[in-house]
Amino acid sequence: MKGVLLVNLGSPDSPNPKDVKKYLGEFLMDERVIDIPYPARAALVKGIILKTRPKASAAAYKKIWWEEGSPLIVISERLQKGIQQHTDIPIALAMRYGSMTIKKGLQELVDKGVDEVLLFPLYPQFAMATTETITVLVDELQKEFFPNLKIESVPAFYNKPDYIEVLSNSIQFHLKDKNPEHILFSYHGVPERHIRKRDVTKSHCKIDGSCCVTPSKAHEFCYRHQCLEVTRLVAEKLQLKEGTYLTSFQSRLGFDPWLQPYTDRTIERMGKQGTKNMAIVTPAFVSDCLETLEEIAMEGEEIFHEMGGEEFTTIPCLNDDKEFVELLSKWINTWVSKN
Repeated sequence: MKGVLLVNLGSPDSPNPKDVKKYLGEFLMDERVIDIPYPARAALVKGIILKTRPKASAAAYKKIWWEEGSPLIVISERLQKGIQQHTDIPIALAMRYGSMTIKKGLQELVDKGVDEVLLFPLYPQFAMATTETITVLVDELQKEFFPNLKIESVPAFYNKPDYIEVLSNSIQFHLKDKNPEHILFSYHGVPERHIRKRDVTKSHCKIDGSCCVTPSKAHEFCYRHQCLEVTRLVAEKLQLKEGTYLTSFQSRLGFDPWLQPYTDRTIERMGKQGTKNMAIVTPAFVSDCLETLEEIAMEGEEIFHEMGGEEFTTIPCLNDDKEFVELLSKWINTWVSKN
């Protein structure tokens, strides 16, 4: 019997500092998130970050927390239920970090008689700190606890025409009557070294302005290329004029070089340059979360207004949008009917 495991990032159990600290500890100690040797990672995370950041992060989570719980969890559950209505096989939901563990999700499917799983990381683009950390953990869990389970993983879907169409339709719908001067495509940032580490050619990814637009096998695992490609394909689909849209990267941490340009500085620059009406979309996320609801919709708007901007439109993630639910359901049902 077949089943599907949807996997998203995760969330603290509550916006209290104690729960946030526990969540951040698990997240930041992942060797694919902060990819430095364990002693240095432990010293940084446990010795510095977890002594200072949980209180501030808890305050940010409190700003966006819903009555039903964490927005990311609630939205992911709505997506799961929506897909379940379009397919006959079991659809389970898990998080890479937090109490809704991947092990629990796999066990839920096994308890329902599933012996073949489609692992569905809810990330359009591949990255070490998102897709890869999920697939590596699932491989470990399979070997240790589920040796008889057959598991197949959905690859990055950033350039699938039907995904681009759904994303473009959503952007167009939310920009109805808005007429922004500029649209900013903001993606979650990663350190530049992550891009080079996953360069299968060991020489292509120079992050020099040309490598991402030069055909290469490296693009299959290049987060930067995949982000830029989403922007390009959506701009093409919506017939956006050159000079009216930009790509940027948010949420950097530490002092190492991260992908640029940075979102906060880009918003600041646009305001200073006289942009009065802008919109921002976050295609690295399929579910609204702390990074979109607080960092972009609150902090980003505040920066824009401080720099003289007037209208700041935040386009929601695809969340449980009807077209998105139908698209994922179609992909899943196609997989079901393959064999």
